[in-house]
Amino acid sequence: MLNKSKLLINTKEKKRLLENFVSLSLLQGLNYILPLVTFPYLVRVLGVEKFGLLAFATATVAYFQILTDYGFNLSATREVAINRDNKEKLNEIFSSVMIIKFCLLIISFLLLSVLVFSFEKFRQDWLIYYLSFGMVVGQVLFPVWFFQGMEQMRYITLLNILAKGLFTVAIFVFVHNKSDYYLVPFFTSFGYFVTGIVSILIINKRMHVGITFVNKITIKYYLIEGWDLFISSIFSFFYRNINIIILGLLTNDYIVGYYSVSEKLLKIFQSLQDVFGTALFPFLSKKNNEKKEYFFSLNEKYFKFIFFIYILFAIIVFLFSPIIILFVIGQANNIAVLNLRLLSFVILIGGLNYYYGIIGLVSMNYKKNFSHYIIITGLFNLFFCIILVKLIPNIGAAISMIISELLLLFSILRKINKIRKDVSYSTKL
Repeated sequence: MLNKSKLLINTKEKKRLLENFVSLSLLQGLNYILPLVTFPYLVRVLGVEKFGLLAFATATVAYFQILTDYGFNLSATREVAINRDNKEKLNEIFSSVMIIKFCLLIISFLLLSVLVFSFEKFRQDWLIYYLSFGMVVGQVLFPVWFFQGMEQMRYITLLNILAKGLFTVAIFVFVHNKSDYYLVPFFTSFGYFVTGIVSILIINKRMHVGITFVNKITIKYYLIEGWDLFISSIFSFFYRNINIIILGLLTNDYIVGYYSVSEKLLKIFQSLQDVFGTALFPFLSKKNNEKKEYFFSLNEKYFKFIFFIYILFAIIVFLFSPIIILFVIGQANNIAVLNLRLLSFVILIGGLNYYYGIIGLVSMNYKKNFSHYIIITGLFNLFFCIILVKLIPNIGAAISMIISELLLLFSILRKINKIRKDVSYSTKL
């Protein structure tokens, strides 16, 4: 009877994991198709210079997205995954996280206002930055972390289809020339906002979870829980998104535009790993909470396959970079091609960092170690990118990213090997 019960639980877990994987696969299919439709269209209609300006504004606003996220996409996801059968605890988690996020949203808006009206570079395009800030509002309203923790990925898929669908239709209907560039952040923010409102209604009506009274001690607990991942997110930005900011401050919108085209393509290719990561993270968090060796047994079975996928994608992007760039911007451009070829190495190295860092260390609750490695990597990239951009403006940012990813991978693998040895030793005992 006990064996049948275990089998039933195991079957339910696998069924839920498969359902989440299918939902996220559909979402990533959409994430591949829609950018491949809208991305080249926007680059050609707006031109590389305006596209560079929008990329710079998006990178700037991304700072506030990190501030309002506060690492909750991992820390709160883990909390929800562990307590998903406790309705009272879920209300506590949801309420605490949302209250913190709304407070951080207000702080973010004030900081943006200071930034925009203190510096000429930001002040001359102030409307773009405020319109882009709508993405921060939408992100706060859309609790992806809650759906992830509950392993209800179909809602994430459906809501993202709604947001991206609204954006795509609006772009082709209303954006026809360079002067329409301000509509891009407006429609992006609008899609985020609608998705956020609908998601709150779903959580309240379908899952019967909402914002309730929580005391200061409880809020403080969740602030402390998210702190390490919040810090790691900030410094992660220093080696993943700060490069566009540095290029924008030290070069011009054309160089920013060509680099941002290559980086945007990199992120589209990398988004495939989000299917596995988003589906596996809450599942592994729960399993690793029960026994640490679970990740390593999974790793032994599937690592060769995962490595093969990453390296295959990297080789394809490297070889076909000229064709990809020609398709996106409508003309051959050596700077964009060279940047994309360099960033193709990040598909492999960054992929392994995601796998061993997020899926491995963070799911096993070694978030402090992961945070420290990100801080070191972020600081390294910040200073190294400034030097390289001054020396070789066209490709300095891409080279800096590769070296930073290698440094992070070395740090993570050292810790993973140490944990593996400790787990093996304790298992033998």
